[in-house]
Amino acid sequence: MSDGLFDAPGTQAVADDYDARAARIPSGDDRFAPLAVRMRPRTLDEVVGQQHLLGPGSPLRRLIEGSGAASVLLYGPPGTGKTTLASLLSQATGRRFEALSALSAGVKEVRAVIDLARRRLTAGEQTVLFIDEVHRFSKTQQ
Repeated sequence: MSDGLFDAPGTQAVADDYDARAARIPSGDDRFAPLAVRMRPRTLDEVVGQQHLLGPGSPLRRLIEGSGAASVLLYGPPGTGKTTLASLLSQATGRRFEALSALSAGVKEVRAVIDLARRRLTAGEQTVLFIDEVHRFSKTQQ
């Protein structure tokens, strides 16, 4: 919902209608999702480029095929697909994806996700923890 500060006259009804339609979207229906969300790859095979990381015999492909545990640092400018790639990697290995941002989460939230992941692990479900902007944490927090 908008507070109306930057709305042109008559646009609040349009925004309210959009919010109402978006709230009714069934799972998997992305007709009202932003273009970037609709264009996001849904499988690793849909990722364009990065063949040095995702091609046959590459490090991430070996990680996926071996399903081994590993820590991975993804580095690059905003909008290059780091979060998408991490999500697809977790999906390809059958693991739950949990994303946090160091801008809004602290050590308390990270520990909560880790505790939840440990409980899920006892049930046989593994977790991938993605921390966006991790460099924003202090050295101690990292």
